[in-house]
Amino acid sequence: MKSLLILSASLLFLSCKGGTDDSSSVDSSSVDSSSVDSSSVDSSSVDSSSVDSSSKIVIDTSMGVIKVKLHSKTAPITVANFLGYIDQKHFDGTIFHRVMSNFMIQGGGFELKDEVPTEKATGDGIQNESSQTKKNLRGTLAMARTNDPHSATAQFFINVVDNPNLDHPVTNDGFGYAVFGEVTEGMEVVNKIKMVEVGTGYLNSLRPGGRVTSGPHQNVPLIDPVIIKSIRREPKS
Repeated sequence: MKSLLILSASLLFLSCKGGTDDSSSVDSSSVDSSSVDSSSVDSSSVDSSSVDSSSKIVIDTSMGVIKVKLHSKTAPITVANFLGYIDQKHFDGTIFHRVMSNFMIQGGGFELKDEVPTEKATGDGIQNESSQTKKNLRGTLAMARTNDPHSATAQFFINVVDNPNLDHPVTNDGFGYAVFGEVTEGMEVVNKIKMVEVGTGYLNSLRPGGRVTSGPHQNVPLIDPVIIKSIRREPKS
């Protein structure tokens, strides 16, 4: 499977390939849609025309609630895609599988199976909108992706510091990481999550043909998993 990449100020963050990653890499993997059965997730077409410009979501985690305002005007395709996964309840029971206190917290791609983080199948990647999205500032949400700029599916991360090297077009491939929302309430929850104890942990990653391989990865929460209980659209008042 391909690796989701996140570029920090000086590091290239690689992902799950069933091998050991070193201290300069972050597991930001997602499912390569060419290698797994994604029939359970229909993202073959993303209709951004129906996205409400006032869309807000609620991320209910095991450490508290985070409320987010989505950037439907600057990232309409990304927002429509993310809302599609929300409506399919894809995120329910997933975890923040990689946490770096001076960079970001990332989740939405792994669920616990027999207490082992195991990658979930997703649909196809979407168009990278980073050329028109807002900056990767502290408290913003952005999409993780592979080295193919147009490969983001469901995994996302919350920036815990300003990360200008994730912005378009600073990254090596000439694309950035598309920001599609910002935390409006619950940044204290994000701050709690970023401080959890992390270390080397085993993750089950999807490989071509749907095969699952297990390998060690760094910056994985060790004591208690940080669970995303659900992500839902916030009801309009």
